[in-house]
Amino acid sequence: MAEHYSSFEYKGTRWFLQRITAVFLIGVLAFHFMLLHFVNHAAEVTFLGTQARMQQVGYFGTMIAFLVTATFHGVNGVYNALVNQGLSGTRKTTVKWVLIVASGVLIVQGIRTALYMAGIIA
Repeated sequence: MAEHYSSFEYKGTRWFLQRITAVFLIGVLAFHFMLLHFVNHAAEVTFLGTQARMQQVGYFGTMIAFLVTATFHGVNGVYNALVNQGLSGTRKTTVKWVLIVASGVLIVQGIRTALYMAGIIA
């Protein structure tokens, strides 16, 4: 039988954060589906409704946490999948930094959009 291999250091920080973010994302996705697909059906979701929800501090904070958590979880998973496939050396370093920069850009743009939707910036 083949030996199990993972680039995650078992019970290391990235391993732990991957599991914690997964639990958080499951909860937030359940909240999202309940609110925007069952309470308010997709056809009823409007720009003004989104602005009204984003002006609520709790909703705004949850969406920012969702953005940061989902970005980390996804990028960490992609990076570790590539490492598991044999990525090493200079390519590994390059991919790591490209993913870090792309994550930063995604988070900054997401926060800017959230601030705009909340009416904090114009």
